[in-house]
Amino acid sequence: MVNGGDMLCLEDDIHRTQREFIEGFLDGYFAEHEKAGIYHLAYLGNDDLKIHDTCFDKVCAKYPHVVNLAQKSFPLDSFEFIGMNWVVDYPFQLKDRCRKDTKDYVFQAQFGRGLLSTEKGFEELPDWFGYASTLPTIEEELKLLPKPKKAGKTVYVIHMPPAGIGLDVCQDGRQVGSQGIYNFIKAVQPRLTLHGHIHESPSRSGIWNATIGKTVSVQPGQMNSDRLSYVTIDLNSMKMERFEESLAKR
Repeated sequence: MVNGGDMLCLEDDIHRTQREFIEGFLDGYFAEHEKAGIYHLAYLGNDDLKIHDTCFDKVCAKYPHVVNLAQKSFPLDSFEFIGMNWVVDYPFQLKDRCRKDTKDYVFQAQFGRGLLSTEKGFEELPDWFGYASTLPTIEEELKLLPKPKKAGKTVYVIHMPPAGIGLDVCQDGRQVGSQGIYNFIKAVQPRLTLHGHIHESPSRSGIWNATIGKTVSVQPGQMNSDRLSYVTIDLNSMKMERFEESLAKR
């Protein structure tokens, strides 16, 4: 199982409720995977506060079948999985995992001053644009990832979708994917890339999978709290199917 981030709750006081979700729900959920011998590869996304990374990592480390894939590689059978959870900057205030796409990236109009999570609450950034310019770009973060042993047997789990192939469409129709990620996929040509971030994209564009050269890119989407969207993939045949399952049945 691969979970591409944005898995924690977004209720009030998310500093407390997100940590409780990791220690309360996810710990037991991962224990079930461990007992069943099912690998669970995951990382926290941009909706999940960065201050919880250590807590998440500790819970994952309790179980040999659970892997925190953020900026790491993990071999599984004859395949290699490589994860990255940085995203291109957006108008929203939480900037824990935000980066410029490329050196010449033009920032969008913002909804307020940038915020970083801390143990005591949120720290307001008086100059987010200036601060972001001191951080690696998405292009640079991609270069820092572990190098795949064989691209044709590699699956990249990249939270941010690439630009221009229909996996990055917002509710208002804007396409906000990363050109840096598109260029990277085009150059490396892995077997498969998995994406999320723009939860509404498949329902808005009608596209949940596309190709960049020989690479297949997938965006399952996840819009409704009462329905689970997921994709099953056979990595050998590359046959795949998307499902939307009512959680009321569970």
